[in-house]
Amino acid sequence: MRFFTNKTQLSLAAALILSSTLSADTASDILELKQEIADLREQTKILTNETSNLQTGFNYTTVDTEASHSGLGAAASKVYYSKSPLSIGGYGEMYYSHTNSDSGNSSKVDVYRFVPYIGYKFSDNIILNAELEFEHGGVENNNGTSEGGEVIVEFMYLDFLLNKNANIRVGNMLMPMGLINERHEPTLFNTVQRPLTAKYLIPSTWNESGIMLYGDITEDFKYKIAGITSLDSSIDNDKNWLRDARGGSLTNNNPELGVVARIDYTGVNGLLVGASAYADSDINIFDVHADYSVGAFRSYGTYSIANRSEALELAGILSQKKAKGGFLNLSYDMFSFISSEDKLPVFIQYESVNPAYELTDGSSLDAIKTTTFGINYFPHSQVVLKADYAMQSQGSVDSDTFSLSMGFIF
Repeated sequence: MRFFTNKTQLSLAAALILSSTLSADTASDILELKQEIADLREQTKILTNETSNLQTGFNYTTVDTEASHSGLGAAASKVYYSKSPLSIGGYGEMYYSHTNSDSGNSSKVDVYRFVPYIGYKFSDNIILNAELEFEHGGVENNNGTSEGGEVIVEFMYLDFLLNKNANIRVGNMLMPMGLINERHEPTLFNTVQRPLTAKYLIPSTWNESGIMLYGDITEDFKYKIAGITSLDSSIDNDKNWLRDARGGSLTNNNPELGVVARIDYTGVNGLLVGASAYADSDINIFDVHADYSVGAFRSYGTYSIANRSEALELAGILSQKKAKGGFLNLSYDMFSFISSEDKLPVFIQYESVNPAYELTDGSSLDAIKTTTFGINYFPHSQVVLKADYAMQSQGSVDSDTFSLSMGFIF
């Protein structure tokens, strides 16, 4: 009887051990099956994407509207985050305007800009980025005479990404000045037209050829410094003396050397504040800029001054010696009250610009003062519809302009 009891106990122990082993094996098998299912799902996703790539020839990367490489706009930064070696992006804008002025009324419709970005990754550390611009609908051929718009290379450079503290850019590049020149995509500023500060004082879009070093000084401070082709100080063209002095990407014979530098602080969430400067043997330009967003509110602006040497005065020419001006834009997203995924910022902007603040004889022309209010509607983060009303005065001359526009990035 005792022997039977011992056998029974042994049998029960063996059964328990076997049951425990089976239970452990079952749990392990379940975990393995779950992992296999997850792996199969990932493989299915990859195969689906690859099949799409075979059909289209591209592995498309959408625009991350919050991403910016080295201060560029979201679409211009696309190649740096692309899944494919080849990246195609861009932006476009067109507008309607009607102006009432002391000299009469006028209106126009303009397919203002269509700009493709083409980028290519030779490797993770060597990147080509280029911008082509078609302005005013392209170039009209009038019996062999080019008239109308413009087709031009806005930038074309190679980036050699070394580390977060020091990277090298070589080629034709955007000048790192102000807020608009590097970030000129239509979804990034509120007005239909770019501010006059970014036209006459920091002549956007301003691109020169040279070599740049850029990166982080610390986590909160970023810098750029470049040696580039200089502005042409011999230009004497009223308020466009800086704008028409740009070398750009066209053939630049016997260029002189200029230097541009920038520093920005981004240590506070939603804030960018900084300064930039340009200098050559005859012209220097300085600006301070800030962009701050908190919740539905945004404010941004730039103040700039420019000086030219007295070389033209010695030649007996009355010309622009100093320029100064700036703008401030305040906006609030009205859709924040209804928790909409769309955005509806209303804004007001004040600007005062004087491209001829001082002439070589000591006199001055009147500043251009503009107050603009309007509204933007973003049905998508990459698409904007704009409407604004600009009230402008220069001395005793007044004009009011109502404008509508659409813009997009891709």
